Amino acid sequence: MPDVLTPEQRKLNMSRIRGQDTKPERFVRSLLYSLGYRYRLNVKKLPGKPDLVFTKRRKIVFVHGCFFHKHDCSYGTVVPKTNAEFWRKKREGNRERDKRNEAALIADGWQILIVWECMTKTGKRLELSGLLQAFLGPISQ
Repeated sequence: MPDVLTPEQRKLNMSRIRGQDTKPERFVRSLLYSLGYRYRLNVKKLPGKPDLVFTKRRKIVFVHGCFFHKHDCSYGTVVPKTNAEFWRKKREGNRERDKRNEAALIADGWQILIVWECMTKTGKRLELSGLLQAFLGPISQ
């Protein structure tokens, strides 16, 4: 099925999608900061340019969008009706790249936590806080 938007409309929509500093990422950063954790953002020398890096702890938190990284939730299982083959390849490519980056980080001694966009929704925020604290450990480290 052809795209329902004009090329100009599609370009405008796509230009507004950010790879970093997204709303879910800002939420996770705010939550971690309020809990007392400090981190570095988007460290370019590490594979995948991780969203949040806790250098002394050797831990990394990625904040993934459910649609773009094909999470198995209701947001990630959506199949676009237009340009479906492009989106299938794009999303599969994202997953493969994520696997390569995670394997390289783990081989280098990093521990990784993936926070999905759906986990930042209102009903799951308390769960997310506990998950982050369990992963990162005590603040006095």
